[in-house]
Order: sequence, then structure tokens, then C-alpha cells
Amino acid sequence: MLSVYPACFYKEKNGQYSVIFPDLDHLSTFGDDLQDAMEMAVDCLAGYIYDLKQSKSELPAPSDPADIDINAEYDEYESAFVNLVSVDVEDYAKKHFEKSVKKTLTIPAWLNDLAVKNNVNFSQTLQNALKAKLGV
Repeated sequence: MLSVYPACFYKEKNGQYSVIFPDLDHLSTFGDDLQDAMEMAVDCLAGYIYDLKQSKSELPAPSDPADIDINAEYDEYESAFVNLVSVDVEDYAKKHFEKSVKKTLTIPAWLNDLAVKNNVNFSQTLQNALKAKLGV
């Protein structure tokens, strides 16, 4: 089933976008550019709704985008707009959230040190690399 909620997109002075879902307890995320922000918004929305469903909590009703005061959410931006974000949570969860398996791997110490220094998420990086290599 498709879930659709309005989100406020704010372009920052540095070119990044902040995204806030006013109906979902001001749930927020960001992206390095508009496309990244849209992808992050879908991921954020899917994760939030998935967690609510797992805990058997009630989903709030989405607002009419025309009723959202874009200036009430955030005040430091170059431009802003409201956009609907949609996701099929069940499908998204099957691909992204469900049943992880543990893998042990070996990498050079210098690479590990550099990654740790740069706060690299090893699990996410490996997943992204595998998805890219496998074309999924």
C-alpha cells in the first residue's frame, strides 16, 4: 500500500536541502542536493512508518499540502516548497529493512583507520558497494 505525506523542502545556503515532515512529529532528514534529499525523504518516511507499524502505533493522517505553513517549520533557507513524498512501505522494507545477516571481512589496517577517522558506516558502505556491483 502506498503511503503519501507532505514534506517541506528547504534549500540551504550551502546548496543542501533540509526536509521536514510536519505531520510526523517534525521528522527530518537532508540531502546534498535535491535528488539526494528526495531519496533521503523516501527512506526516512519508509523507516518511520515501518517503525510505527512494527509497534502497532497509529499513523497520523496526512495534511493537505495547501494547509502547510512553510515558514512555520524552519527559517534559515534560500528557497522552500512543499512536495508529496510517497513510498510503498512493505516493498521498501523487504528491500531495505528486513533480515540482515552478519558478515566478517578483512581490510587493510590503514583503510580501517582512515574509515574510522571519517566516521564511515562500514555496514552501509558494504551494502551500497554490493548493490552497485550487483546492479540492484
